[in-house]
Amino acid sequence: VVRDVSKQGVTILLVEQNARRALQIADRGYVMDSGEIIMTGKGRDMLDDPKVRAAYLGE
Repeated sequence: VVRDVSKQGVTILLVEQNARRALQIADRGYVMDSGEIIMTGKGRDMLDDPKVRAAYLGE
């Protein structure tokens, strides 16, 4: 559903506890800590980032 809506040109703000799933479908991702954005990037790139993987994906 999210991808279908996005293809229509609608911007979606998705707040999700399942970071892996969210980054798999996101064009862009933002990592927040204590209310501040500490990292941004393409969703797929963030999945491959060692810091994101260690801190948020349990690896």
